[in-house]
Amino acid sequence: MNTPYDGHFAARSAIVTGAGSGIGRCLAHALTAAGADVVCADLDLAAAQQTVLAASGPGTARAVALDVTDAEAVQELVDSVGHLDFMFNNAGITFGGETEDLTLAQWNAIIDVNIRGVVHGVAAAYPLMVRQKSGQIVNTASMGGLMAAGLITSYVMTKHAVVGLSLALRSEAQAKGVGVTVVCPSAVDTPILDKGYIGKFHGRDYYLKGQGVRHPLAPEVFADEVLTAVAEDRAMLVTPRTARIAWRLGRFFPGFVQRSSIKFVAKQRKLQDKRVKKALKSAA
Repeated sequence: MNTPYDGHFAARSAIVTGAGSGIGRCLAHALTAAGADVVCADLDLAAAQQTVLAASGPGTARAVALDVTDAEAVQELVDSVGHLDFMFNNAGITFGGETEDLTLAQWNAIIDVNIRGVVHGVAAAYPLMVRQKSGQIVNTASMGGLMAAGLITSYVMTKHAVVGLSLALRSEAQAKGVGVTVVCPSAVDTPILDKGYIGKFHGRDYYLKGQGVRHPLAPEVFADEVLTAVAEDRAMLVTPRTARIAWRLGRFFPGFVQRSSIKFVAKQRKLQDKRVKKALKSAA
């Protein structure tokens, strides 16, 4: 199958963090199918190995265990690759629920993975790419990095940081031959939708039913869009089309969007209460 990025990734090296599942796994598969030599890095080595086993195409894939919160480990991995063409800082976690229910440990955990994990990838890969005068850093953010959404406060904070880092770095990196792309999808159908519950919060209900999303974006489709954006050296990928419309609406009418967000949170609380009551009734 022909793609807009045919030939762009062939025989080039890439590291994908969080490659054990979801977006990371699909990015790794798309890259190997496009001919890249991919290091599939994940905290869960067994999951990364499953990604490698399922990979196909002219490229190669190998699995490594990596904790992105360990700066030395990230640096060692980048150094081991030698010439690095693409650094996909994709690993991430989420917590959802009322902000007052978040513990300090949870705040620190999401900062460590979603912000410091990206910083560690940049700190390890960017100087190397500057010396090479080539390479591209690709950071996975979210629509949560462009618009504020209640009940995922910590996640929104971290993804705003990733967007800011990426756009600022791009303004420096371009003159040095290095590309920077940040990707901002709305709900993608990955395991993260079912993780990070706090209290009565239910992630999939929030990301899908609460936002009126009938069909989340397939991670395979998203991975293909990401590789297209990288090949075109775009600064940002906002997808799907409904997400781009919402983002532009928020830029032009911030007051309206903020009022809508407040209403959305109120609606979510009612939906969560209804779900809890239904579960208790079924258990009775």
